[in-house]
Amino acid sequence: MKIWLAEFIGTFALLFAGVGAIASGAEGLAVAFAFGLTVAVMIASVGGISFAHFNPAVTVGFFVLGRINFWQLLLYWSAEFFGATAAIFLLQFFYGAERLASVNYGITQLAPDVSPFVGVGIEAVLTFFLFFVIASCVLQQHPQPGLYIGFTVTLCAIAGGALTGASMNPARSFAPALAANIWAHHWVYWVGPILGAIIAALVAKFLWQEKRHAS
Repeated sequence: MKIWLAEFIGTFALLFAGVGAIASGAEGLAVAFAFGLTVAVMIASVGGISFAHFNPAVTVGFFVLGRINFWQLLLYWSAEFFGATAAIFLLQFFYGAERLASVNYGITQLAPDVSPFVGVGIEAVLTFFLFFVIASCVLQQHPQPGLYIGFTVTLCAIAGGALTGASMNPARSFAPALAANIWAHHWVYWVGPILGAIIAALVAKFLWQEKRHAS
């Protein structure tokens, strides 16, 4: 129950702060920092309880690393999707449906010149960087993982925000899509992040676990 609640709170905070920044009229750079800083502070808050996934793709990555089992994966997913959805509907209550609708509830969507398959590639690369940093912090036991991971989220959001919205997170894309009832190319935001996390987990295992065994 503690893990579920920690993941619920962390994912709730991520969507509440990030989409709240969008609804407040913040520009791209400010939105990127809103997401990145939220990740950093929530890792500091609950990372000791749940390892602070806040992202179903990250949870898949931890599953590939062998850090959680399948039933734990489902537990994490339920908390992440419930947390994200609760944040969006509470934002609607606070900000009003009209303001949230004016920004399409902060949905992630492809730029007009980005095809769905290119979008998958972009999301996969961005999530690869994100989970590679996460896995490296975990496997090398960095003392300040929130700092590195929060900055990674921010950098990826700056790099890919104009192309795909830089979701890197199926829950971050699902909750706004549900509220707005806009599902165009939604599959991109599942396939790309999960693919990127799986590849990053395999590369991190090869680099760091093999290195530890050799030493």
